[in-house]
Amino acid sequence: MGKAVLIVLDSLGIGGAPDAKFYNDEGANTFGSIAMACANGDADIGRKGSLMVPNLESLGIYSATRLSTGLTFPNTNSSIGSYAVAQEHSKGKDTPTGHHEIVGFINPIGWHTFSEVVPVFPEKQMKNLIQKAKLSGILGNKHSSGEEIIKEFGEKHLNSGCPIVYTSADSVLQIAAHEHIFALDRLYKTCEIAAEIFDELRVQRIIARPFLGEKKDNFFRTKNRKDFISPPPIDTLCDKVIKSGKKCFGIGKIADIFGQRGISETVSGMSDDKLFDEMLNVIEKANTGDLIFANFVEFDTLYGHRRDLPGYARALENFDKQLPKLFSILNKDDFLVITADHGNDPSFIGTDHTREQVPVLIKNQKLVNKCYGLINFSDIGSLIENFLGLKAHE
Repeated sequence: MGKAVLIVLDSLGIGGAPDAKFYNDEGANTFGSIAMACANGDADIGRKGSLMVPNLESLGIYSATRLSTGLTFPNTNSSIGSYAVAQEHSKGKDTPTGHHEIVGFINPIGWHTFSEVVPVFPEKQMKNLIQKAKLSGILGNKHSSGEEIIKEFGEKHLNSGCPIVYTSADSVLQIAAHEHIFALDRLYKTCEIAAEIFDELRVQRIIARPFLGEKKDNFFRTKNRKDFISPPPIDTLCDKVIKSGKKCFGIGKIADIFGQRGISETVSGMSDDKLFDEMLNVIEKANTGDLIFANFVEFDTLYGHRRDLPGYARALENFDKQLPKLFSILNKDDFLVITADHGNDPSFIGTDHTREQVPVLIKNQKLVNKCYGLINFSDIGSLIENFLGLKAHE
């Protein structure tokens, strides 16, 4: 037995979800849409031609997409890894729900979402938030993408000091504020108060969205985002690793996704490129039986939500080029899984996540050229539990 590495490429779905129609997502296929657009010459911005991801291909990304959807691509066979297609059973298509199910918690009930009305948030809760957080008022109070609402209300925020509050198709309340004008600590405290208030409505998460800039044309969101989420109500894979006496390292926003529970050490607040290098450092220092759990969010935030298909393709190709560095530091007993938490097809309508199945790409010396077929999200965590010998201690 070695160490386990679980990497979530945030939003890299592969279509085929049998319940996609209930989410108005029929036909969504994040990876497939990108690969086909590249092959057709429709993603030649900052790159050119067919999608070049030879390392993901050798792990089975095309094989998994074919299994999920029936679509075929050239050179699709796995050669150095094993693969599967995972189906989500929890209600929802958001990041926390996907991650929680991957490590063992299935949520069939789902969370409260807000109708597309203005104002979107209930008056009672908003009055309570304004009073408890000592705000002079709020701006926004509607559905919006993060960048658009900052452009719309950012200058009013600078003049009034009122934070910008908005939501999306997910169960979320987001609060945007200028790091210098409003102050980062005050933003976090306001989000903590909002989390307490909106818990009674079963709102899944509150997100602090700090930004900088002086005018609507140069506002930009910073890396100091912070999520406030209640942890799963049961022990997850992360908790079990720690209870076994080993460590669970969180890379990216993993600690936030699990409400800071079940994480021994965390590295976050930087670009995906820098996070990848930090992940390599963590893997090299980790011991047998440890879990390294990483989330690379920019596929979702920078390209999926923005419907930037060429950008998503460039990001995938860049990630793929870094994989040999990861392969070189894994020893023969280590267990690598690369998967996703939902879809966000950059060719699809709207700006929200898409309900899709996800690839499960496995690299371990004992598992080569094996197809696990269609599995559940929760089976991903179970595979790692079995590898780490945690099942035997339950």
